[in-house]
Amino acid sequence: MTGRKKVGYILLDGCSDRPVPSLNYSTPLEVASTPNLDKIARRGRMGRVITVGRGISPESDIAVFNMLGYSFDKGYPGRGVVESIGSGIDVKDGDLALRGNFATAVDGKIVDRRAGRDITEEDAKALQEELKKVELTDAGFEFRSTIGHRAVMVIRADEPLSGEISNTDPGYVRMKGFGAAREAKEEEPIQKCKPLLRTSASKRAAELVNEFSSQAMKILDAAKVNKERRGKGKKPANVLLFRDAGSFIPKLPSFEEKHHYKGVALVEMPAEVGIAILLKMRMVKVDDPANLSAKAKLFEREMKEGTVVYAHIKGPDEFGHDGDAPGKRRNIEAIDKEFFARISDVSGDEATIAVSCDHSTPCVLKMHSSDPVPLLITGKDASKQDGSCRFTEKDAKRGSLGILAGRSVLKRVLSP
Repeated sequence: MTGRKKVGYILLDGCSDRPVPSLNYSTPLEVASTPNLDKIARRGRMGRVITVGRGISPESDIAVFNMLGYSFDKGYPGRGVVESIGSGIDVKDGDLALRGNFATAVDGKIVDRRAGRDITEEDAKALQEELKKVELTDAGFEFRSTIGHRAVMVIRADEPLSGEISNTDPGYVRMKGFGAAREAKEEEPIQKCKPLLRTSASKRAAELVNEFSSQAMKILDAAKVNKERRGKGKKPANVLLFRDAGSFIPKLPSFEEKHHYKGVALVEMPAEVGIAILLKMRMVKVDDPANLSAKAKLFEREMKEGTVVYAHIKGPDEFGHDGDAPGKRRNIEAIDKEFFARISDVSGDEATIAVSCDHSTPCVLKMHSSDPVPLLITGKDASKQDGSCRFTEKDAKRGSLGILAGRSVLKRVLSP
């Protein structure tokens, strides 16, 4: 590895956007004050990335896999498998793994897919305990709340189960085994899980998800936590929505086998943790995910010859889902001040910094979109600069890198 460059690779979750009326028809990136990210941009070239495929509004898991160089024309394991592994559950082939959301339902209709996005860890763990009352026919399960409204579940039966089943979460549809965002109405009827194949494994999997969902709805609606939430004027977390089922562990080359660079991951969310585990990347624990200054310090520390340090930064995506453009701008400014301020000087002939997004989450849509996202790759010498001044959608469109596929980005970053 001696003499090989150091590489820092940063993905800003859902940071890319569209012009917003409340920001004078500019994007949050365009109006945000980002002097440190601007400094990095002036040392590099810009372009745009279609992270998964044209017309696909991807979820973060499949987008991150692609941005790390792994694409799946077929054989994707499903976000349920990835997040369950990332949550510490032992998943085996034939188990049914699903990603779940605590949600709010009224009169048989879903009115909030995230139950107000204000579920505390204490409340989520109490609801997890309540769900132990569910009894499945000739099957067992492991349900685990993770962060906020998020959860995972693994169902195990005597016979192997199939992940080829439909989502009950109306916000996402299955596409080639992975999830893609769809525009959900303000109120959607609660959906049943359906088998997507005419096999006993697919039919049995759908039956078990419906059996769990039906019992869970009654248990959650009567739970003490939800009675207290109603009393405080909060939305009850009285229904579970499931999506992105999977039933096998993918066989993938490790990050080092694929790229010939060691991979280090600074991640906290279950999906990104699961990806790092599956790609055999060394993970560095961030004690407080909200402390971006500490994360930047770890990022700087881990930058070594022949190593790619990957950092996934949450924040912008949630403001996009909430349609809060001013909040998204402020969040971007905080990331610049707390994270990029520390690493803005980490570059040179032996070091490369690349910055991009896993997907776009436009405030005007309140969901992921298929829009290309900005890409920045630094280079010290003049031949590796194109006059870019800022990390914005407009600068990216003018950049010399053009449009790349997500799976090709790291190859370009690592090229001499």
